[in-house]
Amino acid sequence: MIYKMLPLINGESQIFARIDDDGLCRLTCTAEYPQLKADLAAGAELQDAEGNVMSPEAAQQFIATLS
Repeated sequence: MIYKMLPLINGESQIFARIDDDGLCRLTCTAEYPQLKADLAAGAELQDAEGNVMSPEAAQQFIATLS
C-alpha cells in the first residue's frame, strides 16, 4: 500500500491519497487519520506528489510535524 501526498491547494491541510495494491485510490485523508499513521508504522510507503519515495524514518518524522 502506498500513501501519496497530493499537491497543496491554497495552503490547505496536506491531503494523502491511499493507493491500494491494485493501483486504485479508494481513500483520501489528512495526517490526523489514525489508519495513515498505523499503516506507515507497519511499513506502508509514503510518496511525494512527484512519486519520490520517503524513507520510513522520514515519513514518520514528516507525519509527526503535521499533527
